[in-house]
Amino acid sequence: MSYVPRLKAEYKERVVQALTEEFSYKNADKKLIDYALEELTKITGQKAISTMSKKDIAAFKLRKGMPIGAKVTLRGDKMYEFLDRLVTASLPRVRDFNGIKANGFDGRGNYNLGITEQIIYPEINIDQVKKINGMDITFVTSADTDKEAKSLLGELGLPFKKN
Repeated sequence: MSYVPRLKAEYKERVVQALTEEFSYKNADKKLIDYALEELTKITGQKAISTMSKKDIAAFKLRKGMPIGAKVTLRGDKMYEFLDRLVTASLPRVRDFNGIKANGFDGRGNYNLGITEQIIYPEINIDQVKKINGMDITFVTSADTDKEAKSLLGELGLPFKKN
């Protein structure tokens, strides 16, 4: 028998059940992943793949290997095309947009940006959207520092907020 920390056991036995009852957590519709894959493919111009769960979570009726998300990695021309459409067409469609925050750097020259609604992209028809989804966009650069990366991304057109 292996050691299980007391708090971890309490979390699994009591906390998950209490939160599920209080907030009405339920398992996601499996078709939503298919819709997300389809929309992400439309947005990026490259086929998206689904991400799989790494472990079982009984409270959420989640089994290891079930699809739980979608991702795509862009390189080369498709990456530049996506960045151009993001800056010129999508970000200006965000309500009350004043620029993106400059605190999304990770200390190694990479930048993370969160989008709350996929409907800012012109490729998405709002009438056909089943559920509003957000997404995280990560810009991996060859810059060594955050300052270099911010200058690079700023020159490429990302509209950072002025402090």
